[in-house]
Amino acid sequence: MTSARRSDIATIRRAGSRVLLPMRRLLVLVALFGACGATQPAQPVQSSSTSGVLPDGRAVRIDIAGEKIAAVDAADASGWIWPVVVDSHVHLAYWDVASQLAASGVGVAVDLAAPERKAAAEDLHVLSSGPMLTHVDGYPLDAWGSDGYGVGCDDAACVRTAVTRLADRGASVIKVALDGDGLAPALVPDVVVAAHRRGLPVAAHALSNASALLAANAGVDILAHTPTEPLATDTVAAWSGRTVISTLAAFGGAESTIDNLRRLRAAGATVLYGTDLGNTRDAGPSAREIELLRDAGMDDAAITAAMTTGPLAYWKLLFATFEPGAEATFLVLDADPRIDADALVTPREVWIRGKRLR
Repeated sequence: MTSARRSDIATIRRAGSRVLLPMRRLLVLVALFGACGATQPAQPVQSSSTSGVLPDGRAVRIDIAGEKIAAVDAADASGWIWPVVVDSHVHLAYWDVASQLAASGVGVAVDLAAPERKAAAEDLHVLSSGPMLTHVDGYPLDAWGSDGYGVGCDDAACVRTAVTRLADRGASVIKVALDGDGLAPALVPDVVVAAHRRGLPVAAHALSNASALLAANAGVDILAHTPTEPLATDTVAAWSGRTVISTLAAFGGAESTIDNLRRLRAAGATVLYGTDLGNTRDAGPSAREIELLRDAGMDDAAITAAMTTGPLAYWKLLFATFEPGAEATFLVLDADPRIDADALVTPREVWIRGKRLR
């Protein structure tokens, strides 16, 4: 090969490398930007269906796509489709059985006194008060709740700071302890004012007649338990138009407690089902609580309302809606619970956020 030919080839190779190097850079950039900007293949939406009779009497098939109800169509069906059970008084940090509750049909739990560090509940919808407000070293800090289940306050500034912090951290309700060495009576109205300013109801641990009357006079919204001490007539009247959480089994189903609930309801108080789970040990709807609610004069339709539609409305949750686009969170039961509330204890199917748990 002549020297001139070798020189021409070298020139071509140098020119080629100048072209190839920018091309390599361009390909790398295209690959990088393509990886960042390309639309990933859409994950298929899991779909399923079930059927039953809705509370309004319509027999339907419900199609579910992802977490939502996709369609509701008329169909031959057996069983009853019903909203999930709400337990309006639990202590999940004290006994963490969230997954068992959800799988059993308790779709919502209201944790009334939990440390501000709280465990995640994958399927269960949890509303929380955070720690209850009490006296410094008072109940429950002096008993079972020493590990963050209470906030001790001895002045109004502490109360306001505590309520603000709990509200900012997502509390759905504020709880105050009034029995024993609970919060000083003079501070209870400060709790109510601070909570109501943030749109939050206040629940009181008030088992005695004096504490229940104090709570009513201070503007408290909820009795966290049915009081155990016999209530005076004026105390019962003071709770007309307000709310009481049952927790009858938690105190042994004493006749005085059952009679208090009977009288509170007759006077116009709204009853919400609650078990005080943690202190009781039914990791699901409580047959014993249902039995005691019957003893308190409630028929099965009223009990079912206290366990499902009533608390869903009270806590402003929308799981009683069976329309396309609503969250697919509901039960399928073997019987109409308004006739036999025990059907809620052993649901045929449990659907939470479109996932069948049972």
